[in-house]
Amino acid sequence: MKKTMPLCLTWISLFCWGLAGCSTDKETLLPHGEQTMLDIWNGAGSQGTQQQLLDARQQLRRPLAQADVSAALQQPYTRTAGNEIRNLFPRLPNPDLVLYVYPHVSGTEQAPIPGYSTVFPFYQRVQYALPGERQEDL
Repeated sequence: MKKTMPLCLTWISLFCWGLAGCSTDKETLLPHGEQTMLDIWNGAGSQGTQQQLLDARQQLRRPLAQADVSAALQQPYTRTAGNEIRNLFPRLPNPDLVLYVYPHVSGTEQAPIPGYSTVFPFYQRVQYALPGERQEDL
């Protein structure tokens, strides 16, 4: 008897919670205005909202400060990890062969394939020079 009473109370409380959840209607929770979703999407009747949006965008479009301009001018001379790797280990030349594949049909269903270009490197792997091994730029 002791085990059935708490189980019965659990089911009754779950049933009451379910009834309380179903007692609200959609119009109370989600009131429907006079605009449809298409009107909202097209922005009809929301001229004030459009103006606020334009004002906010205009604030974000600020001119570059002098510090930003000077930093942009110094960017090619700044040492970064990428610059250091390219300077210490330059790539050896690996010429590419560019081929054009003409339009054709392929497969058992004869599906049309449009023409396209593809690139094949001459060597299978990219080779890198050791530090100081290569002095000239190609």
